[in-house]
Amino acid sequence: MKFGFMLPSRGPLAGPKSLSVIAQRGEEFGYSFIMFPDHIVMPRNVSSQYPYSQSGVFPGTDNSETMEQLTTLAFLAGQTNSIRLVTSVMVVPHRSPVVTAKVLSTLDVLSQGRVTVGVGTGWLEEEFQTLETQPFAERGAVTDEYIQVFKELWTSDNPQFDGKFCRFSNIDFLPKPVQKPHPPIWVGGEGRRAIRRAARFGDGWQPLGNNNRFPTATADELAEGLRRLDTELERAGRPAGSLEVTSRMLGYDLKKNGGASSSGQVAFAGNADQIASEVHRFQDLGVDNLVPSFHGVAGLAESLDAMLADMEDFANEVMPKI
Repeated sequence: MKFGFMLPSRGPLAGPKSLSVIAQRGEEFGYSFIMFPDHIVMPRNVSSQYPYSQSGVFPGTDNSETMEQLTTLAFLAGQTNSIRLVTSVMVVPHRSPVVTAKVLSTLDVLSQGRVTVGVGTGWLEEEFQTLETQPFAERGAVTDEYIQVFKELWTSDNPQFDGKFCRFSNIDFLPKPVQKPHPPIWVGGEGRRAIRRAARFGDGWQPLGNNNRFPTATADELAEGLRRLDTELERAGRPAGSLEVTSRMLGYDLKKNGGASSSGQVAFAGNADQIASEVHRFQDLGVDNLVPSFHGVAGLAESLDAMLADMEDFANEVMPKI
């Protein structure tokens, strides 16, 4: 089992000094990867429904400042040595596929093979409109095609593509990524189309957990999602259980000084032994990576010390029990 964490993309910790310290200390504490989300603009008037909250309201609308994903990860590649750099997730239709493939390939070279490409289709229609992307209603088909474009550019000595949304031929695309055949692609999302996309094109599946329609926050919920994934893998002609699985530890709350959780409804709340027991349940399901929700993400912490303390406590008290 490997562990990583989401970096703050807004709020008081989303600056160069804090992000550098958080990434570097994460590396020192033994975490395997850092993750960074993706928004380019935040429309002032949003009617799109956010699929990961009960209200349907995106919690980041009160703070529209957000660092650009790929630039931030490139910066942090230069501040770290071994920790992996995960786009979580990159909204694939937001950017030109050829330019995006080039940025990711360059980042993989400069980081000496530390890139993992987490991909998703996006949900914020108003942001798509501002960026003048392909039509929002076709974002699933666009994402599927762009992933194929990435792979063609990363792996072919004579890359060419003739799709609905992207066409090219008679080009060189260098340098190729360090990782072969290409950086791992983790497909985000919990719905039927996302799971089918993971089975067809992904090296990994990355459910967020708190999707209102397809929850995967608890071991029982995730087990159902994994059954659906195995069905789609078999349909795609791939072995069941062949994808790397990364899950969020939603509601993570380490009760120190021997305290125990008073409720069994939050999977990852309790003392270190209780949390480790729940981690083992996820591990037994075939989960490869877990992502605890530390203070500081989305501006939830007021200080750098609070987030670093969370990270260190988990590394010292929970990780040795796994």
